[in-house]
Amino acid sequence: MKRQRFEQLVEEAYDRIPEEFRKKIDNVVIKVEDYPTREDLEKLEIRGEGLLLGLYRGTPLHLRSVWEGIRLPDEIVLYQKDIEKICRTDEEIADRVEEVLQHEIAHYFGLNDDEIYALMGRD
Repeated sequence: MKRQRFEQLVEEAYDRIPEEFRKKIDNVVIKVEDYPTREDLEKLEIRGEGLLLGLYRGTPLHLRSVWEGIRLPDEIVLYQKDIEKICRTDEEIADRVEEVLQHEIAHYFGLNDDEIYALMGRD
């Protein structure tokens, strides 16, 4: 899939995030990269041919302090090539993009993986 189309899917998925959550998202950059860096994989202890579909880099809302100074934007990254590796159709890619974006936004709000999977019914 061309990068422009993939980025459009990310924008469309973001637009479907409920307004009450979107209005609380502040100072976050959402971007697309082909693959995660070796450093990100090592930090997350992903070895071998392990895939990483998305990543939240930042400080979750509940860990922030009013005493912090100016902050660089947090980042949510979706990894296009890894998402495409596990999907067979454009529709599957669109569904996975939405799922990954929601997952990473949940990290921004302070949820850990176990809490996210429980909410998704994937205990």
